[in-house]
Order: sequence, then C-alpha cells, then structure tokens
Amino acid sequence: MHNQNKILRVLQLINLLKTKPAKSIRHLAEVINSTQRTIYRYIDLLAELGFHIEKDNSNRFFIEANEKNNDLDFNIEEIQFLNQLVQTAGKDSMLKDSILKKLYIVSDIQINSQHLLKAHLGKIIELLSKAILSKKQVILRKYHSVNSSIISDRLVEPISFTDNFQSLAAYEIKTGENKYFNIERISAIEITKHSFKFTLLHKFVTPDVFGFSETKKEYQIELLMTLRVYILLKEEYPMTTPLLKFDKTNKLYNFKATVYSLKPITRFVLGFLNEITVVGSKEFKAHLRNHVDTLLKGNE
Repeated sequence: MHNQNKILRVLQLINLLKTKPAKSIRHLAEVINSTQRTIYRYIDLLAELGFHIEKDNSNRFFIEANEKNNDLDFNIEEIQFLNQLVQTAGKDSMLKDSILKKLYIVSDIQINSQHLLKAHLGKIIELLSKAILSKKQVILRKYHSVNSSIISDRLVEPISFTDNFQSLAAYEIKTGENKYFNIERISAIEITKHSFKFTLLHKFVTPDVFGFSETKKEYQIELLMTLRVYILLKEEYPMTTPLLKFDKTNKLYNFKATVYSLKPITRFVLGFLNEITVVGSKEFKAHLRNHVDTLLKGNE
C-alpha cells in the first residue's frame, strides 16, 4: 500500500506540474501532503524518467502542457524483455542497477497508475453521489483552487455533476455561493452528519467552456488564431473544441463563445498576442488593452 500511495503522489505531482500556473515547492508539498524534500526527490525522479521540468523566474516549477513522453510507453512484455536483457548482457556493467531501477519505476507507474488514479477519482465520485442522494453536507478536503492558488477544506452541499463528471456543482456554505469544483483537485471527501440547510439557494447552471458558472454578466468572445494556438487552446481547455472552426477566408481558426468570466481567456490570449486577433467585442479589446498596459508599466 505504501508503494501505491507513492505512485499516486507522483501522478498527482505530474498533473499539478502540467496544470498552469507554475507552482512553488511549498505549494506542491501542501497539495500532495508531503515534505518539500520529498517533492525535490520526486522532481529528480521525473527528470530521470524523461520529463522536462521547467522553472520560472520566481523559482516555481512546471511541465509544458504539450510535453510528450511516448518514448517511455513500454508494454508489460517489452519491460520483461528489457529486464532480462539488462540482467544478462549487462551483469558486469556499473549501469545495470541504474537501468533496472528506471525500468522498475516506469513499469510500476505504467501498470498501476491508470488503475490507481481512476480508483481514487472513482471513490470521490462515489462518496459525492452518496451525499447527493442522502442530502448530506460534505467537506472537500484540501481542495486546490487554481484561481486563488489556495489549498483549503470546503464545506459544501453537493448538487450535481457536470458532463463526464469533470466538476461538482455545489453550494459553498462559507461564501453563500453556488460554485463548481474540479473533481481532480479534491484530495478526499468527508460526508458529515448534517443534512442540507440551504436547498432553496441551490442553483445548477451549465458552466462555460472555461468552467465558470453563470454570473450577473456574460461576455461574447470571438477570436481568430493560428494552428499552433488552436492546438494549445484545445489541449488546455478541451471544452472549447466544438466551438473551434476553420475559417477558410483567413486560413485561421475561429473561436466564438459566451463566457461568464474574462479571467481564463485573458490569461490565454496574453500569451499569444502575435498569433491571435480579437474580432468585434469592444469590451474585451479594452479589457485586454488595460492588462497589456499594466504589464508594460510593470516592466519599466
């Protein structure tokens, strides 16, 4: 069980490092419930396995979202063959133990990781489903918020799941708001003994393609982008895929959507100003211009 927990923590670390923004060692240690020294060891391990771990100017770590590690994808038969090959041909080599260690780690992750990760998320969904049916308040343990970069326990009344069980719609008691919580960012679930008290305030609205629920205001966004940006947008926000169309006239990709927050799309566009054109939407253009001006002032 100790090895399984270690594998799960390594998988959580990979997921965190691939999810923007970049994160500090302290932050990663808090999310994974481990020590900072252990996080450094895991990062060294991932580097040995071929992951390109990057570090920004604030000493925060990340893995590029398009990072591929297909060359490490061995099946069980290939791993067994390589193991035998190293054991025989390399028995007198000083590199043998190092190679076998890496083979063991890769195979261990490959054979167990998918099952463990699905089992972990499946258990969370199972407990949340039980709480919804029994109308019990739950505590989302060590929930990691990307927007605020805060890890905290959240007391909520769960309402429903979004498509494909990606998020939980719930009424958060502390803030008095209906929110959406990403299932993969929930470390654990605790079902309390307290029944729902705010049922009349529950509200379920299908979130926009960036995961934000309905607010008092909505924004119409239309963009033209290059092939590279089109691919990156799909990878970072898969829900945008149905709204991306190829524009034959401009030979660019068109994205048109109604969103409830400008935060995610603004952050994304600012990273590709030379490859994205904002179509219409004077409000969004002005919003972007203010952010660009702020960035320029900060660099003076």
